[in-house]
Amino acid sequence: MLLLRGYNEPKNLAFYVCLWGDFLKVYSNKQELKTEISKSYEKYISEFDDIPEILKDKRVEGVDRTPAENLAYQVGWTTLVLKWEEDEKNGLEVKTPTEDFKWNQLGELYQWFTLTYANLSIEELRHRLGDNIDSIYEMIDSLSEEELFKPHMRKWADGATKTAVWEVYKFIHVNTVAPFKTFRTKIRKWKKTAL
Repeated sequence: MLLLRGYNEPKNLAFYVCLWGDFLKVYSNKQELKTEISKSYEKYISEFDDIPEILKDKRVEGVDRTPAENLAYQVGWTTLVLKWEEDEKNGLEVKTPTEDFKWNQLGELYQWFTLTYANLSIEELRHRLGDNIDSIYEMIDSLSEEELFKPHMRKWADGATKTAVWEVYKFIHVNTVAPFKTFRTKIRKWKKTAL
């Protein structure tokens, strides 16, 4: 389940609802969602302004990801959200999280994100993430308010959850706003030790 972002072992829904105060955030319209994404993204991405490329793979005690891995994780999840929507629009059957990984294999999926993206430079990762965020804004704009905020409007959203009913905006939120806040804290902790 997407609720597991940043954690290696499965937990139950109640644990994550308590963990993330803004997990159940409700937006009144598209613009409010886009504004919140923009605000959290700008704060998150600006943390990488002063990280030299030579330190992108540096590990520090007490932080579970290097700067490159931190960004790779964001690029990975935002790429998946866009792929799910694009595949459904093209009439393809969408397997979430991916064709190759099931929800109980998130650790392996995170490793795949690292292998796929963390070899890129910080600048390339920032650029890819920025492009993904722009594409998510376009995705939001392309959806009606009903498609974005009402349940059962996308097969991929229904198929991604077994017991909960999630609207498309929740998938966007937990793959942008929520992790940008959480991972900003992680990269700030890394910077205090490494810089």
